[in-house]
Amino acid sequence: MIDILDVHTHTIASGHAYSTLQEMIDSAKTKGLKLLGITEHTNKMPGTCSEIYFYNFKVIPRKQDDLLIRMGAEINIIDYDGTMDLSTKAFSKIDYGIASLHDICIKPGSQEENTSAIINAMKHDKIKIIGHPDNGYYPVDYEKLALAAKEYNVLLELNNSSVRPDGERLNSRENMKILLKYCAQHQTNLIINSDAHIANDVGNHKYVHQILTEMNFPSTLIVNTSVDKFKKFID
Repeated sequence: MIDILDVHTHTIASGHAYSTLQEMIDSAKTKGLKLLGITEHTNKMPGTCSEIYFYNFKVIPRKQDDLLIRMGAEINIIDYDGTMDLSTKAFSKIDYGIASLHDICIKPGSQEENTSAIINAMKHDKIKIIGHPDNGYYPVDYEKLALAAKEYNVLLELNNSSVRPDGERLNSRENMKILLKYCAQHQTNLIINSDAHIANDVGNHKYVHQILTEMNFPSTLIVNTSVDKFKKFID
């Protein structure tokens, strides 16, 4: 399967990642990607950048050689109503948002509470991706997520970091397979992301590709095959 984009990545600005913006860009170029998205963590994540970081994205060239660049944010969902930790002003400055549940920012709830938190976050017009919904510490109803993502035109993420052998999320491989089953059933679009926190991990989607091959999942539902397919969600 063609895979030419990676839009969930972090630089040193997130506080617990290890490469600069330019190093991430150079890595994406070397690997032949056509689009790179940078998504620093938002306010409630310890050690991350101040919100003013997101205000000045206008200075960043959105194309370097053949590589398109988009500047987003990985935004913390902080309650079961889907409230997120980014101001209206900062939301207006980003190209797209990834909404995620992190245990350092919100206590895991019941399946109903976690599902409600994610679906309510989907309703925000800047949320285009749900980050690592595979995390079993936050049990969710995967069929409801697949249906809601299709309704709100949001991409569900297949997070390579979740399913790597040293990944720390709970039951991610098994949960990803359940998610894929419902997405195939309901024709819900997905995106593969590395969640890279260092330059050499940019574009690394190999563990997700193994699962997709194992399940014979249709590539037509994966937006990584085309920049234009992805742009339909964020532009």
